[in-house]
Amino acid sequence: MKSDIEIARETPLLKIKEVANRIGIPKEDVQNYGKYMAKLPLHLIDEEQVRQHNLILVTAITPTKAGIGKTTVSIGLALGLNRLGKKAIVALREPSLGPCFGMKGGAAGGGYSQVLPMENINLHFTGDFHAISSAHNMITALLDNYIYQHRGTGFGLKEIKWKRVLDINDRSLRHVVSGLGGQANGIPTETGFDITPASEIMAILCLASDLEDLKRRIGNILLGYTYSGDAFTVNDLGVAGAITVLLKDALLPNLVQTTENTAAFVHGGPFANIAHGCNSLLATKMALTFGEYVVTEAGFGADLGAEKFMNIKCRKGGLQPKVTVIVATSQSLKLHGGVDEAHIKEENIEGLARGFVNLDKHIDNMRSFGQEVIVTFNRYANDTDAEIEMVAEHCKALGVGFAVNNVFAEGGEGGLELARLVVQTIEQKPSSSVAFTYNNEDSVKEKIRKVSESIYGAASVSYTMLAEKKIKQIEELGISDYPICIAKTQYSFSADPKAYNLIEGFELKVRDIVINKGAEMIVVIMGDIMRMPGLPKEPQAKKIDIVNGLVEGLS
Repeated sequence: MKSDIEIARETPLLKIKEVANRIGIPKEDVQNYGKYMAKLPLHLIDEEQVRQHNLILVTAITPTKAGIGKTTVSIGLALGLNRLGKKAIVALREPSLGPCFGMKGGAAGGGYSQVLPMENINLHFTGDFHAISSAHNMITALLDNYIYQHRGTGFGLKEIKWKRVLDINDRSLRHVVSGLGGQANGIPTETGFDITPASEIMAILCLASDLEDLKRRIGNILLGYTYSGDAFTVNDLGVAGAITVLLKDALLPNLVQTTENTAAFVHGGPFANIAHGCNSLLATKMALTFGEYVVTEAGFGADLGAEKFMNIKCRKGGLQPKVTVIVATSQSLKLHGGVDEAHIKEENIEGLARGFVNLDKHIDNMRSFGQEVIVTFNRYANDTDAEIEMVAEHCKALGVGFAVNNVFAEGGEGGLELARLVVQTIEQKPSSSVAFTYNNEDSVKEKIRKVSESIYGAASVSYTMLAEKKIKQIEELGISDYPICIAKTQYSFSADPKAYNLIEGFELKVRDIVINKGAEMIVVIMGDIMRMPGLPKEPQAKKIDIVNGLVEGLS
C-alpha cells in the first residue's frame, strides 16, 4: 500500500472556499491561509444548531506505544457518514512538533482517512502553536522584567509558578537556571520548560468561549505568590490585553478537508496525558453549527481523554455526545493480554481474550457517564477473521454495538459499517445526559478519589507534602470548585506505564498539583509523568527529509 504522504499528494484538493461553501459557510467569511487552509470568524457559531445536531465522541482502549488509530478512525467515520448521505464533519486536535519529530511522525490520520494538506497540518499549519508558545513565553519575559525592574522596591515573589514552553521534546530543558552572567542579564532563577501542549495558554484557548473570555482567563493566570502570601496574576502585570493580541487569530478555528474533500476542523492541541486532550470548544461548536453529525476525538485511552472530555469539556461547554465509539485493535488487546510486544502482530486467541478486561473497563467507564457505547475493531492487515469474530462475540455478550472498520485502507467505504451502526444507535438509543464523575462542590481530594477509584480502579490515593501544600493554596484561593485534570501515563490505568491490562489494589500518588486559574482547572500530576517529554533512541526526525522539494518521512 502507498504511504500516507503519497496518498495525500495524489488526492486532488478543493479550494478551501469551496469546501466551506459546501457546508453552508459564506465564502466572504473564509479567511484563507493559502489555497487549502482557512480560519473562520466566531460569529458563525449558532448555539441553537449546536444543541440540535449530533455529537459523536471517538476514544479508545489503553493504547500501545504505536497508538491505536483513533484519529484515522474519527476521520474515516466522518467519511462513512458522508457516504450515507449525512452532513458530517470531523473536529480534531492539531499535531505537535514534539511527537511528529519524536515517536509518531505525524498525527493527521492515515492511509485513505486523512486531513489535508497533511504536511502543513503536521508542521507549522496556521501558526497556532507558535502563537501559543509566544504568548506563554511573553508572559514569562514580562514577569521576569517586572521582578527585575522592581528589585529595589522590596517587591519579590516567594514562589514563581510560571515556566516556559517549547513545542519540541527536549528533556534537557525540564529544569534550568536563567539569569546567569551578571546583573544585566536578570536575576538568577530556577525555572524550566514544558511542551507547548501542556501550556495553560493552550488549555485556555481550547476552553474559551470568545475573545473576551480569552482575555478574562489570561488575566486570571496565577504566576506566583508574593512574600506576603498574596497571589500574583497576569492582571497584576497589566498585560492581559497584550497577550490576547498575540492570540486573536489563533483563537479562530481552522478549516481544512479530508481525503474525500469533506470539511474538517483542526484546532487546539493539548495532550491527554498531561493536559485535557480535546480540540477547542469553539471548533467543536463551529462544526456542530454546520454539520448534522460531528465526529470528535479525545486523546489516548478513554480513562484519560474521554474522562476529561466529559468532566471538563462537556461540563464547561454544555455538550451532550449522542454516542461514544471505543476503538480497539487486536494488537492492543493482545498487549494487555500478556503477549510480548514483539509478537502482538501474530494470531493469539488466548492472549486476545485475556485483554478483554481492559476493553471491559473502558466500556464500563463510558457507560458510567451515561454513554451508549459502540466498539469498533480497527482492522490491520495481519488481523485474522478468528480474532475479529472473538471480539464481536464478546461485545455481543456485553450488549455493546460492534463494527469492524477498514478506513485506513478504504477510506469512507471502509467506514460504512461503523457509520450505519452510529446512525442507528443515535436514532434508536442515544446516550442520556452526561453524568459527571464528581460534583463541582466536591473537595479537590474527593474529586481525585472519585476519578482514581471509579475510572482507574485504584484502591487508594496518597499525596506528597508539596501536593498537600498546593491543595491548601487552592482552598485559600477559593477555587476548589474547579474540575481536575489528571496527568499520568497513557499506557496503564495505574501510574506504572508497564502495568498493562487491568490491575487491582494499587495506590496512586499525587506528586504535584498545578493551579490553572486561567483555564479554571486543577492539573493533578501522578507518578513519573513529565510535562516535557524526551526523544526516543531513534527519533522520527531521522526519517524526515526534503527530496526534490517534497517532504518525506511524515506519516
